[in-house]
Amino acid sequence: MSDDITKVLEKWDYRLGRVDARRVMGEDGVEKLQLRIDLGLLQMNAQFRPDGKRPFGHPTLLDHFLIRLEKHRKENGGEDDNFQINPDECAKLQQEAIQYHHRSICNFELADYEAVERDTEHILELLDFVQDFAPEEEIGQSFQQFRPQTIMLQIRAIGTELIAASNYDAAINEINNAIEELNQFYTEMGREELVDSSMEAHSLREWLKDVEKEAAEKKPMTRREKLQHKLSNAVQREDYEAAAKLRDQLAKLPESKEN
Repeated sequence: MSDDITKVLEKWDYRLGRVDARRVMGEDGVEKLQLRIDLGLLQMNAQFRPDGKRPFGHPTLLDHFLIRLEKHRKENGGEDDNFQINPDECAKLQQEAIQYHHRSICNFELADYEAVERDTEHILELLDFVQDFAPEEEIGQSFQQFRPQTIMLQIRAIGTELIAASNYDAAINEINNAIEELNQFYTEMGREELVDSSMEAHSLREWLKDVEKEAAEKKPMTRREKLQHKLSNAVQREDYEAAAKLRDQLAKLPESKEN
């Protein structure tokens, strides 16, 4: 069998600015995810490590290091002060984080939000681990470049699921928490200027407005709220005669019975 993938690419055009992903079944019987890029495609296993490897016999490289950490703690009275990973190990963990990031993007495009939550949680745990145990503070901080986009992707998945279930209050709460988490992150990193200007925070604030608007439109309204909504629309279209009638109706509503 030829290793040339030209025919595959010819049947799947690359579209600039679009995330094109699909599921396929591998010849090994394992489900794969494919992401179309300009010069070809990325292929990843749908479960466990995206590259299909089992570092040191474990599902992920992070799992391997967490087991090492637990062993160190048992041997040192529960302390981990002297535990450390070297720069080469940090680089390999970064590679794993990037793999999981690519798969998160694919799964979001394919609306597999549970998988997005799973993979982004792995990335965030990995970032925390490196920050705690990297040999140099600069290495740990360099990994933090992945945190804002990971938080945004994770909350997009969580929020989308909640909205699909018409649980708008929970979705709004989750988005607000994510915005606050981003603000706290930028403040702790000494980048306060990004609190208002970062792409991730801006994107979530705009989404929050859309969700709040949709929630307001779908929320059952009292008689007073319905009249107030009609009044607002009348004022916007400068129908002052209708607005005056609506104000009269509002004034006649009993204060204690709005339904």
